[in-house]
Amino acid sequence: MIGCCVPSRDTSDRFSDRCFNVFPCLSDPVRRSTLCLRLALVMLHLVFVGFIFIFNEEFREESKDQPWYTLIYLLLVFVTLVQYFFTSGSSPGYVLDAMREFARTEASLRALEISKQPASSKNGSVVVTIDRNQSGEHLVGNNPMNWTKLVMDMYPPGTSVRTYTCSYCNVVQPPRAKHCHDCDRCVLQFDHHCVWLGTCIGQGNHCRFWWYILEETALCIWTGILYIKYLQASFSKAWLVAVIMIILLSILLIALIFLLLLLLFHSYLVLTNQTTYELVRRRRIPYMRTIPERVYPFSKGACRNLYNFCFARASMYAMEPLPSALELEQKSVPYSCFDVISCRCCC
Repeated sequence: MIGCCVPSRDTSDRFSDRCFNVFPCLSDPVRRSTLCLRLALVMLHLVFVGFIFIFNEEFREESKDQPWYTLIYLLLVFVTLVQYFFTSGSSPGYVLDAMREFARTEASLRALEISKQPASSKNGSVVVTIDRNQSGEHLVGNNPMNWTKLVMDMYPPGTSVRTYTCSYCNVVQPPRAKHCHDCDRCVLQFDHHCVWLGTCIGQGNHCRFWWYILEETALCIWTGILYIKYLQASFSKAWLVAVIMIILLSILLIALIFLLLLLLFHSYLVLTNQTTYELVRRRRIPYMRTIPERVYPFSKGACRNLYNFCFARASMYAMEPLPSALELEQKSVPYSCFDVISCRCCC
């Protein structure tokens, strides 16, 4: 028995080694599980959409008479899948990348200042020029005090906790950042780690994540309507197909309820400029413990929050400072009728 099993085990090991050499991403267990989840999600979409085209004859006949209806539906399926892969492959905005971007910017500005300063010599005035590639991060990039000062300036004077160094990444975290144990990185404006996407949701991809939820919700509603129309028209024709359709429709309804709740929840977060982590673990964040529950410290009004979320973000590494005590006091004042007329809640 042992002698028979050894060759097969060696064969399987050699086969797995060949697979890992051809597809290096499969050698990582985390990437392998993420890839399996993505394939499973694509297969679910193909199954739900394929059953409509295979068994729904009326839908195929309507497609011949009204091809635009089917094209729009297939376009929604395609756009949803593209948005899924686009969101899952996007960066949420890591603190280390923000530090490198800050170092490059500071180095470029410093090199520009030095290039404009004249250097006096015996023969006359000589302009000192430094190549940007040669200056690199040697001017300010390798000095961690510059980043620490930038983070400390984001907290108002008198704040009890002005710096927090991550024990895993060994970097000073700016406000709204958190270390993700799944990604093993500190994420700017950390919201949550999405298992289905295989990545964190943060400052860099929260908007894409919201659009993906919206497209997935619309696709579920449209697919559910097509399933209900089929069951109403041909329930007594093929009972086996009808049973399968009922099971798939039940799964669709469960997924639709989850997606609707998730869409409403993240829409509320967008309008108030919050994150899931800030809402759920508010008392665990040191600089938010003293802020009242109904005060949203980073909110600038519903309309401005929505505009900044969708359009006005200049860089994925832009960071928001913590408001001062006076601004928090103004935010804690309850709304009055005059505030509603003057649109204080929107501006």
